Amino acid sequence: MTLPPAAGAVVHAPSTPSSEATDRLRLLVGSPRLAFVLRRLLRALISLVIVLVASFFLVHLVPGDPVRAALGPTVSPDTVEALRGQLGLDLPVAQQFGNYLGGLLTGDLGVSVTSQRPVAATLAERLPTTLVLSVLSFLVAALGAFPIGVATAVSARGGRRRGLDLGVSGLLGLLVAVPNFLLAVLLVYVFSVALQAFPPAGWGQPAQLVLPVVALAVGPLAYLARIVHVEMLRVLDAPYLTTARSKRLPARLLYLRHALPNIVAATLTAGGVVLVGLVAGTVLIETVFVIPGIGSTIVSSITAKDYPLIQGVVLVYALLVLAANLLIDLALAALDPRSAIAEA
Repeated sequence: MTLPPAAGAVVHAPSTPSSEATDRLRLLVGSPRLAFVLRRLLRALISLVIVLVASFFLVHLVPGDPVRAALGPTVSPDTVEALRGQLGLDLPVAQQFGNYLGGLLTGDLGVSVTSQRPVAATLAERLPTTLVLSVLSFLVAALGAFPIGVATAVSARGGRRRGLDLGVSGLLGLLVAVPNFLLAVLLVYVFSVALQAFPPAGWGQPAQLVLPVVALAVGPLAYLARIVHVEMLRVLDAPYLTTARSKRLPARLLYLRHALPNIVAATLTAGGVVLVGLVAGTVLIETVFVIPGIGSTIVSSITAKDYPLIQGVVLVYALLVLAANLLIDLALAALDPRSAIAEA
């Protein structure tokens, strides 16, 4: 017979394997914040390993011979077999995977089947372009979202200007729903073909940055603006802001000091989603505008069945996405250390 706990006794919840592992990690490193960072790094490493294994074996399931596709149908079988042996593609898949992992540890990503160049060199040339496109688009989205979201929330506070609020919300929702590649085609038609204001393709000149950045940033800008709008409306009706408003504080002080700091966490979380989406969105935008970046590279490598190049591009995209998520987690932990300590 099990007796109930005595009055005033503290009942401890049964420990789980994850909580026990967390406690051991805390004791090992001696700092909850460091334990939080190490847990995040461990999760990122596990995710990266999963992506590497999945991408390698899925690529090898694609039908077709990458060497034959690279050399063409008229090349002799002996030439094809010689190149397959040179690239190690004649080995069993498990052995190829072991060689691939061994190369990764030394920074060797293999040799492209189509160009016969080291994959690392190709990625080093094209990665800066994708990073510039992603960062510029994120800055445009973030810098545009805050004023739009704050202004519409302030104007709609207390149910005022209901029509304006619904109109802006509807427009932002529409912009979020429009695919970026469709917007890119529309921008090219209007501003390159009809108005001839900007180049339709290419990269390197300032004018060639405008249309790709706008096409990639419009959807995230609208998404972030909706988040800022909703969070700002919630904060404006909070009791502490009503108290601050009753003290006749200037609008600049009221919104900048009391309102905006309380929407940063939610907006930063949404910003992480946006940043990851921007990195993935470069694939289509670079293809539409013929930009020599990582996105267009993965399209051409898939078409050519270039195994080493596909795996290298997937690795880079996985690293970018994981790094973006890690940075957002660390930024949120810096804003609210108590939540990081509790989670660690």
